[in-house]
This record gives sequence, structure tokens and C-alpha cells, in this order.
Amino acid sequence: MAYDAIWDRPREECGVFGVYDPQAAIAETIYYGLFALQHRGQEGAGMTYTDGTRMVTESGTGLVMDVFPRLPAGTTRVGIGHVLYASPDVVAADSVQPIQGRTGIGEISVAVNGAIVNADVLRERLIADGAIFRTPTDAEIVLHLLARAAGGNMTERLKAALVELDGAYSMVVMTADALYGVRDPQAYRPLCVGRTATGGWVIASETCALDAVGATHIHDVRAGEMVRIDADGPVYLPFTTPATGRKLARSVFEYVYFARPDSVIDGLSVYEARLRMGDILWQECGFTGDIVMSVPDSGTVAAIGYARASGIPYTEGFVKNRYMGRTFIQPTQAMRERSVRMKLNPVAQNIRGKRLIVVDDSIVRGTTSKIIVRLLREAGAAEVNMVITSPPVKYPSYFGTDFSQHETLIAATHSTDEICTAIGADRLHFLSQDGLAQALREVPTEEISFACFDGEYRTPLPKEEHT
Repeated sequence: MAYDAIWDRPREECGVFGVYDPQAAIAETIYYGLFALQHRGQEGAGMTYTDGTRMVTESGTGLVMDVFPRLPAGTTRVGIGHVLYASPDVVAADSVQPIQGRTGIGEISVAVNGAIVNADVLRERLIADGAIFRTPTDAEIVLHLLARAAGGNMTERLKAALVELDGAYSMVVMTADALYGVRDPQAYRPLCVGRTATGGWVIASETCALDAVGATHIHDVRAGEMVRIDADGPVYLPFTTPATGRKLARSVFEYVYFARPDSVIDGLSVYEARLRMGDILWQECGFTGDIVMSVPDSGTVAAIGYARASGIPYTEGFVKNRYMGRTFIQPTQAMRERSVRMKLNPVAQNIRGKRLIVVDDSIVRGTTSKIIVRLLREAGAAEVNMVITSPPVKYPSYFGTDFSQHETLIAATHSTDEICTAIGADRLHFLSQDGLAQALREVPTEEISFACFDGEYRTPLPKEEHT
């Protein structure tokens, strides 16, 4: 699970990509697909590819371009890839996917995005049954389940294995001659299918990855659905799990900040949703000032929406250092502040003497927001008015977005006025939950999980959370 301790943001826990295309250079297609998903994970990357007879997995820590300085030649037919976001308590080298193994029906490889909440129970059972694990990943659990599942082919085994899983996930699985994509029964994590110009097929966490490889978006994998792609094209198959019958719970965080703004998730443009968030923020709070600016990048589109609605000009207030990596040392306050200063630099000539409307995506602990406000005041801002495109985060997340300690969430113990005082802003407004639902109006409200805002979890919590 992933939480950026220095940058005070919940972060996504990986991205997955798969391709079936006998006419294309598979490794190259995977590379560009993963590159487009790099925002979902920067600690590691990996790919598995095959020519129909031999399966090879290559992976490493770092960015996609660092892990694959050279691409293998001659790879055809089918392959999958993964980008990793690792948290401070995870050794990234142990967690890079895909995970490949040999089973009774041949070599397979698995990559998972999200969190299987009963993973510890499954792992303990598998170890008791003789399984040997070499990684802490959920993907290896799936691999062992597939190796042991009943069924004479991968489709049958995958259906049998999925019955065992509970949680928020999407995944890609490959054999020597077929590609599979799976989305959890409540549709927490996005997954889509596209068609390439050469007649092949791709599966990805976001549509921006389809765009990157020149594929046309064909289908959003439905809740509790798997897709099998081979020489005959895609076949979409529902599967049955213990979660069948629960409410859908699409992750609201995808629209607020996880996804790239140029992606479309379940028929809703992320860009349009964020524009509306800014518009609705203006309708709700009516904060006036001299300029609207954002904390880049995920606040930028909403800031444009706020500026358009209010008539206040949008101006660039921060320049972001896009070449700064992340570190998972346990930071002191001084180190955390230096990190923020390295990542964001105020444009003083745009800020000095101005009343600022600052649009950001979230406040989790409040530490970074406090530093941001101070940076803007040091740059000469006359006022710093913060508007946030999500409601207050009052409840932990256990489904792949790791801010799982209630006491670390500032909104769990402080009112909006108290948070405003704590971060040093002049005014503060969080987008209401109703306002956020309105911004996401193409997706039925009853299908979206707002659990971190209202505490209404739609999936049983991990076992330890009940004790």
C-alpha cells in the first residue's frame, strides 16, 4: 500500500498493461504503455513477454526508462507489464511485478494493481499447504492459487482462483498464447481494453496508455468481469466471487488525483470531472482574490475550472521540479520542508502582493499544506485562500490507498476552521461530498465509494481492523 510520507498525499499503488498482437514488437508496445502509466508508480517496472514458446520476465527498480534502457528484439504475440509504487515499509526490489511461474498447464505470469484484503489469510493457508513465497506481492498469491486451482485450462483456473479473492484490484495474466484482464467485483480499480492499428489488443489501467500505443478504446472491463484475448479476439466473461451482490464502489480517488487528466474512466473524462470540481468549488465557497493558482499537477485542471467560473485569472504560481525523485527515509520536519521546497518553487513575481486562490487536491495530515502556505507568504502573497477538490479525509483507506491510521488524518480530529488555522491559511474550503458527486455525474453516485469521507465501507475490512 502506498502513502507518500514526505509529500503528504495518498498515492496509487501501481498500474498494469497487457498486449496481445502477433504483428507488433511486444516489448516496445509494453514499454510505451508503461511509460504512459508512470504516474501510477515510479519505484519499479517490469514486463513479461513471449513468442508463443518461451516466456521471459525482466524487471528492476526505478523508472521505466531506467529499467529498460534497451528493449529485447523479436518479441511477439503476448506480454504484460507493471509499474510499482512502493511504500516506506516495502523493499521495492522484492515487490516489482510481473511474477512468473511454471504450473501444471504451463508458464504463466501475473501483475496486480490494488489490494487483496484477505491476502494474509490466503498466504498463511498456502504456506501451510507447502507453498514457498519469494515476494510480498499479491500477484504471487494469485500465481499460487492459479497453480493449485481446479481446471484444465487457464480460464477455468482463473475463475476458480478469483472466488478466493476479496478486495480492490485489477490484474493482467498471461499464458504462452493468451492474455487475460480481470476487474474486481465492485470495480474499485479501473481497467480498459483497446484495439491497435495492427489488429491487436491491449489492456490497461487507464485509457492514456491506450492512446500512447495508438490503440482505440473499445471497452471498460465491468465489475466482476474477466476478458480473455487470443487469436480469436476478446471474450468477456463474468465470474462469481463472495463479493457478488455488494454495491459497486468505484474509487473516487481516480477522478480526484490518481488518474491522468487525459484518461477516460467508465465513460467519464477525468479532465471534465476536474474542471467541474473547480466550477463547483466556486459555487460553494465564492472565495474572491486576484489570481487562481494550483498546487501542480492534480490541482491544475480544477484551478482552471475555478478561474473560468469566477472570472478570476488563472496564473502559474508554482514551478514544479519534474526531475525530483521520491525518498522513503523517515523525514524530520526540516527534511520534509526541504523536499517540498525542492519540488515546488513559487513564482514570486506572480504572487507578490496578490490575494491567492490556491487549488489543491487533498489535505491528509496537513504537513505539506502548512509548508505550501508558508512558501507563498514568503514569496509575498497578501492572502492565501485554500480550496480543496475533495471532501475532508476523515476515515482510513484499506483498499490500495494507504492512509490507514485514523490518528494521522487531520480532518478526523479537527474542524475545517481548525485545519485552516493549523496550516496558516486565511480561508479554507473543502469540496462537499454532494459537490464531488455532482462533478462525477456521468457515474451514478451509488456506484462510487466515498468511504474515506463518510466511513461507509462497501467491502469487509481486513481482519485486523475488526480487532
